[in-house]
Amino acid sequence: MISAETRGVFAIAPTPFLPDGALDMASLGRMTERYVGCGVDGLTILGIMGEAHKLEPEESLSVVREVIAHAGGLPVVVGISAPGFAAMRRLSAAAMEMGAAGVMMTPPPSMRTDDQIAGWFAQAVAQIGSDVPFVLQDHPTATGVVMSNAVIRRVVAENPSCVMLKHEDWPGLDKISAIRNWQERGEMRALSILCGNGALFLDMEMRRGADGAMTGYAFAEMLRRVVDLAAQDRDAAQDLFDAHLPLLRYEHQPGIGLAVRKHILAQRGFIAHPDLRAPGAALNPAARAEVDYLLARLKARDRGCGL
Repeated sequence: MISAETRGVFAIAPTPFLPDGALDMASLGRMTERYVGCGVDGLTILGIMGEAHKLEPEESLSVVREVIAHAGGLPVVVGISAPGFAAMRRLSAAAMEMGAAGVMMTPPPSMRTDDQIAGWFAQAVAQIGSDVPFVLQDHPTATGVVMSNAVIRRVVAENPSCVMLKHEDWPGLDKISAIRNWQERGEMRALSILCGNGALFLDMEMRRGADGAMTGYAFAEMLRRVVDLAAQDRDAAQDLFDAHLPLLRYEHQPGIGLAVRKHILAQRGFIAHPDLRAPGAALNPAARAEVDYLLARLKARDRGCGL
């Protein structure tokens, strides 16, 4: 199970599809094993990057089952966010029965005030069970839900099963500092903080006190090395991060970012096809050429990148 002591790198995995939109079950197993080979500490599935909102309920269960079967015992966190609690309750229960290490959830866009947000989490926990460890996903640029530092502390205090913050606020470095300062003063209990945002700020997030990364950048090897180096050799971590920054920037484009990631993962052999399930963006020839150019430059600058 994940806990407040969980640290390291959790790769957020996409959901591979065949060109006709069907689930690519063969790629699911291979992709999971490749992530394990990159040295990650765990995997996160069925998030935004996993196109979870495009899956039928039984497809979601198939993804959970296949990934856990190939994860080699590494913890797997399952995204369960949905408009209603019935779907969340069913997926959470099934995932935990299959061996998931916890679930991840975030309120729907209609939640605006601190009381609404805190109330939603209390209701969600009542539905999935207070024995299920969960990750609080704070991703306002994607969800439209703005969580103040105070409401995050409140949710953590009111729900002992909240063991991790997936930090994706932007700008959000001061949020990490505020939480760590509260903890140092004994004003907030322990909480794991793993960061997303495509790793675009991972170098600085580690300096602010993050415990690692939970994101989908196409080179989990870089995430592993930056997280490990951050506490030992800041300049070495920064040099490695800088080598990947042009590709990180390109991959972070709204609209086509997931298509870029899937293109790279297909190039690397993690998945057989780069397709998104409709509706979804696809890279045109010019964009593919730009990504390939950046990959060639990355290979020259970081020989350990996995290319």
